[in-house]
Amino acid sequence: MNLFKAASTVSLLTLASRITGLVRDQLMASAFGASAWTDAFNVAFRIPNLLRRLFAEGAFSQAFVPILAATRERDGDAATHQLIDAVATMLFWVLVLTVVVGMVTAPLLVLAIGSGLARFDDAVDLTRWMFPYIGFMSLVALAGGILNTWRRFTVPALTPVLLNVAWIVAALWLAPAFERWGIEPIYAIAVGVLAGGAMQLAVQVPALARIGALPRIGLLPGAVKAAWHHPGVGRVLKQMAPALVGVSVAQLSLLINTQIASRVGVGAVSWLFYADRLMEFPTGLLGVALGVVLLPQLSAAQARGDTQRYSGLLDWGLRLMLVLALPCAVALLVFPKALVSVLFHYGQFNPNDVEQTVRALMGYGVGLMGLVAVKVLAPGFYARQDIRTPVRIAVVVLVVTQLLNLLFVPWFGHAGLALSIGLGALVNAAWLLFGLLKLQVYLPRPGWGLFALRIGAATLALGAALWVAAERIDWIGLQQQPGVRAAWMAAVLAGVAALYFGVLALLGMRPRHFARHG
Repeated sequence: MNLFKAASTVSLLTLASRITGLVRDQLMASAFGASAWTDAFNVAFRIPNLLRRLFAEGAFSQAFVPILAATRERDGDAATHQLIDAVATMLFWVLVLTVVVGMVTAPLLVLAIGSGLARFDDAVDLTRWMFPYIGFMSLVALAGGILNTWRRFTVPALTPVLLNVAWIVAALWLAPAFERWGIEPIYAIAVGVLAGGAMQLAVQVPALARIGALPRIGLLPGAVKAAWHHPGVGRVLKQMAPALVGVSVAQLSLLINTQIASRVGVGAVSWLFYADRLMEFPTGLLGVALGVVLLPQLSAAQARGDTQRYSGLLDWGLRLMLVLALPCAVALLVFPKALVSVLFHYGQFNPNDVEQTVRALMGYGVGLMGLVAVKVLAPGFYARQDIRTPVRIAVVVLVVTQLLNLLFVPWFGHAGLALSIGLGALVNAAWLLFGLLKLQVYLPRPGWGLFALRIGAATLALGAALWVAAERIDWIGLQQQPGVRAAWMAAVLAGVAALYFGVLALLGMRPRHFARHG
């Protein structure tokens, strides 16, 4: 299997998700701006998203995928199917309980994450409407882990598009209907979120059936008891404990930052949200794609004891990350106003909203390399079923991030929160890299010096071109000519991409240097 091709497939499908996600965010920005209503919705949506990242894509995936890959590598498909059934049964019943408890305790959850909201009660109601989303997405994470282990990357990478499609439909057609019926239109978006989660789960079913790995969920007490006593469930739970602490630390940092932002002033939560949505483009296209492809491959190499392949996979991931993520980081720092203006500066989203979102985006941009690198480096520990080391690092990074908040927020407001997260991510990535080098499970291959010089020269050329375009074009002033503004941005980005890869080609770098077969 060509890992570069697999990563490219995941990245392209993630791009489709991010594009539809931007469309949905443009609709939100145009219809609702950065207001008390959007602050309430963003906090309400963040609560099930926090839990999704905590349990589904976070601790559960980190624990489940390495064990699943190792079981399939050593024990074959029959034992793997038994593990899948047992884990699916336990996960299903835990999710039922979680959704019920979450809907009942919604006021406490909103109080914890956004006590300063102007529309607190509406945030509580919106949380209850959207809380079942965590149930759908946790089962989607289970299905995605199975499919990725079978090297079926397409469906898991494509499913996020369905959430965005449901959201867009809700914004265009359901929201106006809600307004006619006397219901606040933003509640229509909550309906779209719930429908999107159900659609994402539904498309996994035929994909799992095609590989003969559709989980059989036990509904009777005897089946639940048998699942609980399956040794694989115990191993997953044992691995989840430290993983849960590690992911909890990251989400606690986000919760604290949201709480601080809710008290900075009206609009701060939304400015950070829109900046974060832009950050998800490079982190999703690069970091998530590489992490998805690397984790099962690293786990299989670890199960076979193939240390050379293990190190080679990490080296390949880091080089590909650097060549693609560094120009993105430069673009976020040099070209942010154009990006925010073209994507969000419409309707109720005014020039001040643009400026404030730009400040947050630049803060995030400082740490983009760290955010993407963590997605490559952390699987190096997870595949070894060593989750404690990343957890210890995450705890220290949480403390560092909050200390930086004390320094930066009084000076930079909400942008200081983004800057603290960015710098914390750099600390996290550097520490993970040092740990892998110290363990000698990652031994850098020769040629890194020349590789870095080539990337540096190409990035300088790209940054200079972006700076000229940022200074010469009045991106905010072109609001009344959205087509012209979008065309200018497309031309600039296409031009600097051609310049960047052209310089790399002149310096002797070729796509075949990143082709790796698994």
